[in-house]
Amino acid sequence: MRVAVIENMRNTGLGALAAALDEAGAEIEWFRVWQDGILPKDISGHDALVVLGGEQSALDDETHPYLPELVRLTRRFGDAGKAVLGICLGSQILARAYGADNHLGIAREFGWHGIGVTAEGRADPLLSALGGEFTIFEWHADTFSLPEGAVRLASSLVAENQAFRIGRAVYGTQFHFEANSAVVAQWKAEFPDTIARIAPGWLENHAELAARHAGAADAAGLAIARAWVSLIERQEVEMLSQASA
Repeated sequence: MRVAVIENMRNTGLGALAAALDEAGAEIEWFRVWQDGILPKDISGHDALVVLGGEQSALDDETHPYLPELVRLTRRFGDAGKAVLGICLGSQILARAYGADNHLGIAREFGWHGIGVTAEGRADPLLSALGGEFTIFEWHADTFSLPEGAVRLASSLVAENQAFRIGRAVYGTQFHFEANSAVVAQWKAEFPDTIARIAPGWLENHAELAARHAGAADAAGLAIARAWVSLIERQEVEMLSQASA
């Protein structure tokens, strides 16, 4: 299993998703577009695509000129029936790829928050193990409209579209389910000035907040990661079955 990971910002980290991919024996190929703008040449070399978060918006084509091609690439992976995962900025890029609108700066959330699972989400493979609500880490200011044909899986008061699915295995999550305790601690160490500006007091209260919420968030994030990775495995089984037929 080969998975292409698009890193839009330095040292983003895969966290829980890395653990789930490692369990599945996946080979990860990193594309650090923040450094060189290089993307996969086509979709044939990878079984799945992951698009991670970043500080830019999904519409920042002028300052991040690789974005239009990344938008087209995510759509090509999805249209081919391959598993696609967009996290935070990645979900906003996915929404753009499928014709939705990006809304900038109107939906700020930071830290551990409760997310509500829709009726469709409770029946969906990605979130079905989490019940009606779960705690997870958020860091975003932008949001998006629901793409036509997408299924809303999770929601919050600040951002109505917290998770969605298109087709079999194209998923966008506004929340950072990959951000387990280790990733959050890394972000705390690397971006203290930004965090202090957008969430006054959070740094000082981190230990208490982590003690209260990180355990549940880590468990939920790993469950989501494993659920998405299992969809890649099922696709491989289907492809092998078709080939043998």
